[in-house]
Amino acid sequence: MDYLNRQKLAELSQNERSHYEQAHPASKALHAGANHLLARVPMTWMNKWAGGFPLGFSEAHGALVTDLDGHELIDFALGDTGAMAGHSPTALFEAMSERIGTKGGVTTMLPNEDAEWVAKELTRRFGLAQWSFTLSATDANRWLLRLVRMVTQRPKILVFSYSYHGSVDETFVVVDEQGRPSSRPGNVAPAVDPTTTTRVVEFNDLAALERELSYGDVAAVLTEPALTNIGIVLPEPGFLEGVRALCDATGTLLILDETHTFSAGPGGATQRWNLRPDALTIGKSLGGGVPCGAYGLSQELADRVLAAVASGADLADIVDVGGVGGTLAGNALSLAAMRAVLGNVLTDEAFGPMEDLARTFAADVQASIDAFELPWSITQLGARCEYRFASPAPRNGGQSLKSADVELEDYLHLYCVNRGILLTPFHNMALMCPATTAEQVARHGVVFNEALRALFG
Repeated sequence: MDYLNRQKLAELSQNERSHYEQAHPASKALHAGANHLLARVPMTWMNKWAGGFPLGFSEAHGALVTDLDGHELIDFALGDTGAMAGHSPTALFEAMSERIGTKGGVTTMLPNEDAEWVAKELTRRFGLAQWSFTLSATDANRWLLRLVRMVTQRPKILVFSYSYHGSVDETFVVVDEQGRPSSRPGNVAPAVDPTTTTRVVEFNDLAALERELSYGDVAAVLTEPALTNIGIVLPEPGFLEGVRALCDATGTLLILDETHTFSAGPGGATQRWNLRPDALTIGKSLGGGVPCGAYGLSQELADRVLAAVASGADLADIVDVGGVGGTLAGNALSLAAMRAVLGNVLTDEAFGPMEDLARTFAADVQASIDAFELPWSITQLGARCEYRFASPAPRNGGQSLKSADVELEDYLHLYCVNRGILLTPFHNMALMCPATTAEQVARHGVVFNEALRALFG
């Protein structure tokens, strides 16, 4: 980047790292003393935070997190969407207390009335007729891919390059620099080469999609309505309609992963953009951080699944050992959490104010970008927004990957953390929850502008 003084960036980053280390001795000690944790954290991705060690936290409420050293931070990461409802909202706390205390029973492998309530509400929001529950969106994607291969009798799926659908083996495939399908960089010891199970094209490329679907061996296209994990990449006008039409023309099913794009509104991008998937997956935010996920099927697809199982043609087992399901899936605690969040926190009425705050957040960032004449962009998707070091904004995953700058991202993240603001560590994403305030958004605008002034002023 010609406009960026790398030496100055390195010096400022070192100052921020020193500040971070001195201000967080308890977090540093927690990490140093975690001798029985692999990579010294409960889950290895927790080491993604800039600064050499992650913050340890003591409590979190609404849009605020308090770390082990007593610093209160405005949380725009929100558990990378898992806490989109805010931390420990009252309705969730009451539902958990009732389920564990008054009623009792966290998991029993038995249904209760919450399951049908949640499924009916998901149908109202997303339009899919039949639902089943999981412990994560990863599970929802993994199990659903088995079902669509069963009903179509086709061996492959198709994903868009640098999309993200959790740790599902088949989805870790990208288009490489030579335009060829390749295992995604960093993919850990895949059991099989994912290019043998999966076709891949760039997002917003209908011509490439048409070519790959023409082989007739793809059971389903699995896609987010907008890419999110590689940075927000919005669909170009007509793209998603074109995907639907190509799936229809080739007998291919369409699965939408709304795990992150739920930020687009009460029924995600599916409702907002009037999309027509055959199936849909979602997780994280439904239960306010309590592990849960779900997948929905159109009535036609549900009928095909049950008919295929009833026929016994391939001895498919969706009740016991067929690879679809888990002992804790659909447990009473998760269902109570989903009912509380959907019924009382992430309601239809909650999304408008959240989106308004995201619009203000994006406007503040854009104003700073303009003031320093930077070749950056910011993109909004409902209550979520993210800036990228590219202008115009990337139109596919490959372009978005090339816009990344780890050194610059670490500087901005550390600068914000040192001044009481958390952004999502995996990228430059900010998410609003029902508890986020205008004052918190304004604070980010000030800090972001100060960070740019220090580097470019």
